[in-house]
Amino acid sequence: MAPWFNIRKAAQVAAFFTLKERGEIYVLKLVKLMYLADRRFMELYDVPILNDQLVSMQHGPVNSISYDYLNGAMESEHWNEFLRDRESHRVSTSRDDLTEADLDELSKAELRVLQEVWDRFGHMGRFEIRDYTHDHCPEWEDPNGSSMPIPYSRVFNFLRKANSAELEDRILSERQVATSFDE
Repeated sequence: MAPWFNIRKAAQVAAFFTLKERGEIYVLKLVKLMYLADRRFMELYDVPILNDQLVSMQHGPVNSISYDYLNGAMESEHWNEFLRDRESHRVSTSRDDLTEADLDELSKAELRVLQEVWDRFGHMGRFEIRDYTHDHCPEWEDPNGSSMPIPYSRVFNFLRKANSAELEDRILSERQVATSFDE
């Protein structure tokens, strides 16, 4: 696993939106909310919340590592602490008494952005929010049934950041440091 990726934090971001959807949410809607939250945080603070691998997929831009956990391709006790699979392309919170107070990996700024994204997009259905990302996230390119990486600099560029390459370099440098400590 990528040593720079905080699985527990990603699970808490997913749990935040799942709680907002009354404890159960479609995976498609959830991955779009997570991507939009990362994008908004990058716009405001020049860094992503999740430090995930961003990719273009058929249904729009996706945080790839988080998606692998959501669709069951990867498993972790940290993920299972907050979320569990459900049938019919949905996930739910791992327990009925989970609350936002349990989301201790998230800063106040991150929680504010998550709430802002929920307020703006939470009312949308899974296909409506997918269509929104197709139309309003120009960094997404149709991968024709496959997936393609979305460089952070591309997102920053479309967010009108003058120093998009430098911002990406900083994120990648921090990943390199985390990787060197993991060896």
